[in-house]
Amino acid sequence: MTPMAPPAEKHATPRRLETRFAFLDGALGGLLAWERRFVAGVMSPGVTVGALSMSRGNGKTALCGALAASVLHPEGDFHAPGREVVCVAGSHGQARLIFEDVLRIVDPPAGRTEWKIWNQLGGARIEHLASGARVRCLGSDPRRAHGIRPWLAILDEGAQWPSATGEKMVAALQTSLGKVEGSRMIAIGTRPDSPSHWFARLLSGGADYCEVYSGDPGGDPMSWREVVRANPSLPAMPALRKQLHAERERARRDPAELASWKALRLNLGTSDTTESVLLDADQWAAAEGDASPTGPCIWGVDLGGTVSGSAVSAYWPETGRLDALMAFPRRPDLRDRGLRDGVGRLYLDCHAEGRLLTLGGEAVDYPSLFRAALRRFGPPAALIADRWKRGELRDSLVGADVPGAPVDLRGQGFKDGAEDVRRFRRAFAEGKVAPVPSLLLRSGMAEARTVSDPAGNQKLAKSSQGGRRERARDDMVAAAILAVSAGQRWKLRPAEPMEWVRVSAQ
Repeated sequence: MTPMAPPAEKHATPRRLETRFAFLDGALGGLLAWERRFVAGVMSPGVTVGALSMSRGNGKTALCGALAASVLHPEGDFHAPGREVVCVAGSHGQARLIFEDVLRIVDPPAGRTEWKIWNQLGGARIEHLASGARVRCLGSDPRRAHGIRPWLAILDEGAQWPSATGEKMVAALQTSLGKVEGSRMIAIGTRPDSPSHWFARLLSGGADYCEVYSGDPGGDPMSWREVVRANPSLPAMPALRKQLHAERERARRDPAELASWKALRLNLGTSDTTESVLLDADQWAAAEGDASPTGPCIWGVDLGGTVSGSAVSAYWPETGRLDALMAFPRRPDLRDRGLRDGVGRLYLDCHAEGRLLTLGGEAVDYPSLFRAALRRFGPPAALIADRWKRGELRDSLVGADVPGAPVDLRGQGFKDGAEDVRRFRRAFAEGKVAPVPSLLLRSGMAEARTVSDPAGNQKLAKSSQGGRRERARDDMVAAAILAVSAGQRWKLRPAEPMEWVRVSAQ
């Protein structure tokens, strides 16, 4: 058997704690070497914040449950009257897994005379009545963290927490420390794919005691040595060894599997989905030009909600000209929106060039956007749109007096989305697209990314799917992909009617 490699990274503090943990040994069927080392380190005097990271499947959540039970149970290694443990996970369902481990370990008798148990939709709790020690399990909703006074806060799989609430939840837990003498916080999970993530900051020096087990970022991802470095439980888990051998073979053959392999099995802190740029910057710059708006014009439409923008892109297949209009609601104004989105004056500059409009109040006024598109591009020979807002699209086209034209409603999943991305990229590669020089188009395309499914199909990664692109101008990009891909189909089959429906007032 291959010997277990030491942690790829380790930030340690002196350990003066007794390393024989009788209760934890019994709860986990014997502590593994890395478990004993981590518990001894994180429970050492002077440690307030601890962090542990390793690959998925090595028993991290089970260790969370055992640590919580060791505070709750009167025979536990860290039990004391009145102590509270708060276990937080990305969702209530994940937190419930920890709670079930705690229940299994303490094994309350049928009569439950020693214990009081709450198991509700919003959270779960178990209390030892005689001592007042208790464990509470929560999802990562900071509104539920007010008033807690934990002796131990356990944060499970922080990389999977919702980005909108994660930082606030961590702040709520950190500010609760100190209410009880000797309190501490422990974060456990796989590495996030962003160095600015709160868990990544703990792993890179923000914690008082930290252990990270991961492969070498510059090493061979197929090397078993790298697998062993990231999976310290391998010697004791033959089922995990078998599973990793199978996944490694799939990762050799499939780029999408390789991304997941690196992120979750080698713990490299990379994205667990395959991402790539939609177009290289050089390819876009080489294609820019001022082609004539001659021949039939194809509109691509992406209608957003109250927060995002809406866009109409226009493509002339005969000449390759590509242009676009985008609109935001008037509230908040473009200056405040730019500050909120972290893009400075970009929206103001795009507005000054005439391609970014402000229409409506809290939401974009779609008919006004279509009327603006008619004035700039002329009537469409055909229109292609996301089927998500079919009703609003139909009503808005009629309300804007857009002349009747075939309308193709496309999905944004891998079936339609991957085909559209392939046609879009092929059109650029074959020199069939000439985007007008535009700050709006350039800025949107600079941030556009695609994601892959297990079969290698690539579609546009919308802002809700890309954590670091939550402020991307993907509405305009989505509209451009729809317009160009439809235009390529139009050129391939000019004599055949496309299977589209006609929008009319009837």
